[in-house]
Amino acid sequence: MSDTHSDQLLSEVAALPSLPGVYRYFDAQGQLLYVGKARNLKKRVSSYFQKSHDGTRIGHMIGKIVRMETTVVRSEAEALLLENNLIKTLNPRFNILFRDDKSYPYLKITGTRETFRTSAKMPSPSLAFPRMAYYRGVVDRRHSYYGPYPSAWAVKESITLLQKVFHLRTCEDSVFANRTRPCLLYQIKRCSGPCVDLIDTEDYARDVQDAERFLRGETQAVLDALEQRMMAHAEKLEFEQAAELRNQMTALSRVLHQQAIDNVSDKDVDVLAVKVHGGRACVNLAMVRGGRHLGDRPYFPAHVDDATAIDNALSEEGDAPTGDPVERVAVQVLEAFIAQHYLGIAMPHILVTSHPVGKPLLDALSEQTGVKVNAVHNPREHRRIWLEMAQKNADIALARLLAEEGSQQARTRALADALQLPDDQLDALRIECFDISHTAGESTQASCVVFEGHKMQNSQYRRYKIEGITPGDDYAAMKQVLLRRYGKIAEAMRSDDTPPAAPAAVAVLVGVAAEPLDDAATEPTAESIAGPRMPDLVLVDGGKGQVSMARDVFQQLGLDLSLIVGVEKGEGRKVGLEELVFADGREKVYLGHDSAALMLVAQIRDEAHRFAITGMRAQRAKVRTGGSKIEDIPGVGPKKRARLLQRFGGVRGVASASVEDLCTVEGISAELADAIYRALH
Repeated sequence: MSDTHSDQLLSEVAALPSLPGVYRYFDAQGQLLYVGKARNLKKRVSSYFQKSHDGTRIGHMIGKIVRMETTVVRSEAEALLLENNLIKTLNPRFNILFRDDKSYPYLKITGTRETFRTSAKMPSPSLAFPRMAYYRGVVDRRHSYYGPYPSAWAVKESITLLQKVFHLRTCEDSVFANRTRPCLLYQIKRCSGPCVDLIDTEDYARDVQDAERFLRGETQAVLDALEQRMMAHAEKLEFEQAAELRNQMTALSRVLHQQAIDNVSDKDVDVLAVKVHGGRACVNLAMVRGGRHLGDRPYFPAHVDDATAIDNALSEEGDAPTGDPVERVAVQVLEAFIAQHYLGIAMPHILVTSHPVGKPLLDALSEQTGVKVNAVHNPREHRRIWLEMAQKNADIALARLLAEEGSQQARTRALADALQLPDDQLDALRIECFDISHTAGESTQASCVVFEGHKMQNSQYRRYKIEGITPGDDYAAMKQVLLRRYGKIAEAMRSDDTPPAAPAAVAVLVGVAAEPLDDAATEPTAESIAGPRMPDLVLVDGGKGQVSMARDVFQQLGLDLSLIVGVEKGEGRKVGLEELVFADGREKVYLGHDSAALMLVAQIRDEAHRFAITGMRAQRAKVRTGGSKIEDIPGVGPKKRARLLQRFGGVRGVASASVEDLCTVEGISAELADAIYRALH
């Protein structure tokens, strides 16, 4: 293998120190191939170039290496943390990668931090009666947060539970301040009515304290306190108050009975189960907070085959790996998840895992958190029940993923067969689909969605604001978006003196949606075209007119026209009767209502409709409501605009507010409030 690498690279390998560190491999284009860590850099990196790995995945990667970078650190724990930090930020091609999704939801109780409530300044009425809320974002030290929860549903279920038992409010402060009579939640005994003084601050504060103790897992202490209060009221012959407390105890006991896996000894635990099958892997993360099981969430890593092939071919000591290959892969996936997932965030001190976790990883996490982190393998009693549930959910999630992927691959193959495309590189088949959306010519927007690797690539979606055309001219709108999308690619191809590669087919799905059907979304601002690359399919959602427009644009740009295909609606515009129309004059092709190829075309076309319509609705709402007028005021950005709209209920509410009212919004100074008032009047 060393014969294929430059003398400079091999000399750098030979000069490496025998110290712990992290190494990074790059190819000729500067793309990062792999990030690894080592106790001994010299020994580990040398093993890549001294052994023969021809015909394997690792051999394929090593053959691409032209440059190497290394970083020496003090310990293996530091190397592990640095390795996974680089993996998360750089997404190397041959490492196990997990999507970095740390935006977990929390349950927030406002203004309950002791340092905030004991300040010299008296709290406002809304702060004197804290509210519960669903929250996702940056933590504010003035409030209390409980979680994280694995899903928004879990947070909302917990809020409903606390409403039933402790009757805490959930209304916005602006609503609370303007109530003159109790709302429906009071009528159905979900709120104690603090907005109209139906409960005093001391009793409400006691309910808040009990709710927080319950969220921390102190359930027995809460029940004991409620019982003592109930008996005290009974002794004073205050039977109505005693009955209310009895009902609270009954509701709380019912909740604890329903939570069959509740356990007061384990407060905060994460349960991790791994399943590997069919070249894919699933890590199921179940969360226990405050002794309550809050639910779980599956994660599916990318590049499992490549990364495990490299790790199996090279052990730290150069020995051949032993044991069941599937179990070895599962351990590698689990350790990669733990390192990447918990890097830089708070974590529980106990992990219950389906496979053993290496001591270096636990040491690194302990060093990061400042508290010893333990991983329990082969647990007993309630922990075993938790793990069995997580393992079952991992099995179900992975089976569902494999079934969906198999179905999607079958659809891709069916479309390739219908269009007579070569089927040897279907994994790389790329389809770009366009759609135009407007309402009677107003707020015209175009969307581009991408299908690649047998799935929709929503990170590559783009929207285009269409201007300078006659309102309602869909052909002109489509011409503009196609020129903007492919003009730079065609120019780059010509500047490189490289003719456009003759794709099997170029597919641009084009459609028109005249009415909004979905919520609005924010328009991305940057194109993500990595070099002069054309899609592999051009489909047009329409008949001869749309096909003709796409053909004219591609002729103007000098791009391949051989297989521009239109999707023409059938008789009565019924779904399932569509036909393929070819730009080169071939006869129409009827796919059939149950055709897998038609299902794929419909999936991509419908996604283009949805994405275009959401953008059009956002643009239309912005024009009609004047939503941008506030943000155009100097000193008012998106965050302050959002606070203003939330406080006053919309643009009209902001416009009708006085300068004094505007000053009550967080971040709005007296000068800025005056500027806002003058701008809106």
